[in-house]
Amino acid sequence: MKAIIGLGNPEIKYKYTRHNTGFLIMDEILKANNAVLSDKFNSFFAKCADILYLLPKTYMNLSGNAVIEMMNFYKLSNRDILVIYDDATIEFGTFRMKKNGSFGGHNGIKSIINRIGTDDFDRLKIGVGPVPANIPIDSFVLSNFSKEELTGVEKMAKIAVDAVECWLKEGIEKAQCKYNGKII
Repeated sequence: MKAIIGLGNPEIKYKYTRHNTGFLIMDEILKANNAVLSDKFNSFFAKCADILYLLPKTYMNLSGNAVIEMMNFYKLSNRDILVIYDDATIEFGTFRMKKNGSFGGHNGIKSIINRIGTDDFDRLKIGVGPVPANIPIDSFVLSNFSKEELTGVEKMAKIAVDAVECWLKEGIEKAQCKYNGKII
């Protein structure tokens, strides 16, 4: 059993913000897999065959609470999860798949690391940067995408469906080789 986790904030006012990129990408993944969400683990949750889909409703900074609850329930290891989230330090339109690493200033990832007790889990980082010099990063990630950027996010979401499928079938190394880099 594997779990795909998209990070974001549940309120409608955050729907099209950079910090909600994980949720926006997951929308396309869920649609591609005919997954129907329900309420479980303080999250939007779906299970299709042996794949779990989780969008924590705990807000970004407490994402780890929902993730550990699901992992404990299904007895998943840290190697069974892929977390999809925004990264403002990476150029817009870029994917970076990683096996592990620090939280890199991302509080959602920090929460997951703290709750599951390791930074050794797979990630799909979606570039939403760069952060303009005159804007604090917190304000930038909570700002809405422009119309042009939203079109780019839609393109990235379609490619992410394939990247996640590759991760599921071939593992993180193959997915890194195929999808790391500028994709749009």
